[in-house]
Amino acid sequence: MTIHLVDIDHVGIAVEDLESSVEHYRTMLGVEPVHRERVEDQGVDEVLFAVGSSFIQLLGAVGPDSPVGRSLATRGPGLHHVAYRVRDVAGALDDLSAHGARLVDRAPRPGSRNTLIAFVHPRSMGGVLVELVQTR
Repeated sequence: MTIHLVDIDHVGIAVEDLESSVEHYRTMLGVEPVHRERVEDQGVDEVLFAVGSSFIQLLGAVGPDSPVGRSLATRGPGLHHVAYRVRDVAGALDDLSAHGARLVDRAPRPGSRNTLIAFVHPRSMGGVLVELVQTR
C-alpha cells in the first residue's frame, strides 16, 4: 500500500481561550465557524473554520491533563498539528509502520465530524505532529 494524501484536512491550532480566539479569527480573517464539537476522549473543544476544501481548527483544552492542555503548558499556544485527509487510515498506518515511522496511534480511532483519525509522532515527521483523517 502506498499512502495516498487526498487533501489537507485541517491545521490544528492550540489556544488558551477558545471563545476569544474564535472572535479574533472572525475579526482578523473574516471567517465564521462552521463546526463546533467537544471530543471527550481527546479532551478538547474544537471550532472549525472552512478555508477552501480544508479547515482551520482551533483547539481548546478541556483540562490541563489532556494532550492539548499539556501542549499549552509546555509549548504555549500556536500550531499543534497538520492533518492530512487519506482514503484509508488503517492502510496508511500499516504503510508508515512498515517504513519505520513512530506512531502515536497503532489503529484508527473516532474523530470529530464522524471521521476516523490517527496521529503520527513528530519525531517521524520532521518535528511536526501529523494527523491522518478518513472521512466516512
